[in-house]
Amino acid sequence: MIIEKINKLLNMKLQSIYILASAFMLMALVSCKKDLIKTNTDPNSVSVNVFDPNNILTATQLYYTGSTDNAIEVEETEIQGAGCMIQHWASTSGYFFGDKYIGAPTSGGWGSFFDHTYTSTIKYAVDLYTNTTGKPQYKNLHQIARILKALSFERITDVYGDVPYFNAGQAYTKGIYFPKYDKQKDIYADLLKEVEQATDSLDENADKPTGDLFYAHADDQIAEWKKFGSTLLLRMAMRLTKVDPATAKAYVTKLAGKTMQSNDDNAIVAHGTNDPLTINRIYRGIGEDGSIQLSGQISNTFIDFLKNNNDPRLPVLSYVYPPDFTPGGDPSGGSSDPADQNGLPNGYDDGNTAHGIINYLGPPPYLGNTNLYSRPSPIIFNATAPTLILTYAESEFLLADAAKRWGIGSAVDHYNNGVRAAMAELSIYGSGGSIADGDITDYLAANPYDDTDGLNMINTQFWACTFFNEYEAWANYRRTGFPVLNAVTYPGSQSPGVIPRRMYYSSVDKQVNTTNYNAAAAAMGGDKITSRMWWDIQ
Repeated sequence: MIIEKINKLLNMKLQSIYILASAFMLMALVSCKKDLIKTNTDPNSVSVNVFDPNNILTATQLYYTGSTDNAIEVEETEIQGAGCMIQHWASTSGYFFGDKYIGAPTSGGWGSFFDHTYTSTIKYAVDLYTNTTGKPQYKNLHQIARILKALSFERITDVYGDVPYFNAGQAYTKGIYFPKYDKQKDIYADLLKEVEQATDSLDENADKPTGDLFYAHADDQIAEWKKFGSTLLLRMAMRLTKVDPATAKAYVTKLAGKTMQSNDDNAIVAHGTNDPLTINRIYRGIGEDGSIQLSGQISNTFIDFLKNNNDPRLPVLSYVYPPDFTPGGDPSGGSSDPADQNGLPNGYDDGNTAHGIINYLGPPPYLGNTNLYSRPSPIIFNATAPTLILTYAESEFLLADAAKRWGIGSAVDHYNNGVRAAMAELSIYGSGGSIADGDITDYLAANPYDDTDGLNMINTQFWACTFFNEYEAWANYRRTGFPVLNAVTYPGSQSPGVIPRRMYYSSVDKQVNTTNYNAAAAAMGGDKITSRMWWDIQ
């Protein structure tokens, strides 16, 4: 099993440092084979003493962007679910359950992220943490493991609420096959402790991890991880603004000057095309098989925000395909002209009147052709498009939010920094994504920060810059109430007129971990999408 994982890793061509790390790993295995045979050990097995945990680092970072199972949870839970709820995306298809808040708790999409994250990202994160514990040669790698483990668990608790945490990912090491669900309050307390301690413990004079997809290229890798850890800590602390503002404020105060300072600090995963595991996970989930061409469009809420403010990001992010386009066809001949962009309204079906919904595709001007609605631009939506994990722009908007709430720093300066960074960071997609400095300056002049509407402006810009990072956009919306969205009312909805506050738990875990599932569901007030989690109080 481990050999298979290594072979998959060897096939990945994300970064040259990764390939080198894997090659050294393989050389170590070959050199040890003779000794293994002499000791009557299975020569096809690999012990943790031989396996280089730096390769687990690579896997953990890659799988954070999407699982080995064709990134199906990205398609189902993130795009079809959270992305539609936050009105970045829209669809007339019933598979996009977040568009209309439909689907029974047993529907696969709600729990897909739960099922796939525990068996991929969290499994590897916990293995990395375990296999570097107490090993001085991996001092920094161990601290990075703590940070990545916290990064992964923060996302899953933000999606579901109370989840397995303290005993999760320990089936192999400790025989814990049915972990209990821990309280989100306890999870967050430990996440804050872990990230703070790990960040403070990073040592410039210790090991420089190889196989690092985020920062192996950096001139000062450990300094970048310190800024990453501080920025993640800022995000976690700001999640508490409703439930524990004093703690949030205290963290913001002591993190001054430690978070990301420019787009050069952004954590990014590059992607390749030679293996299904290496390509962009959103594209793998909904683009490669034609799903996006068949049923997913950009919401009119998002398109209208960009159009109405003459946002220079619109032609980078959005594209109208040719009217005669078919899945797998050539998208050239379409349009990125802002005037041609049309967002798809949320909450409508395809004209099948089973629910009595008006077929809005029929009348002019759309003439029933969904190709006339905007979809993600080929500039940002392709197999090799990079994935932004955590960014300077997000950090600046969080600091602007804190400045508005508590007077820590200048809200307008952080807001302007965030807008500039959010637009400039699109250059990672190539020349087609580059936005001129003058266009950014003109946008800020036409849309100046207004302190009387500060929280709305700040967090609406946060929403705009997290397109494709749908879990984070949804979490920040629930934390702040911004942007102002009109919730969908649809027959058969499990949350009519109210944007869901959480996802249903995994129907699989409900069957195999029944006792612990039942206890968690009861503590959440029932396994409902309207139930609020600990930090999301009213």
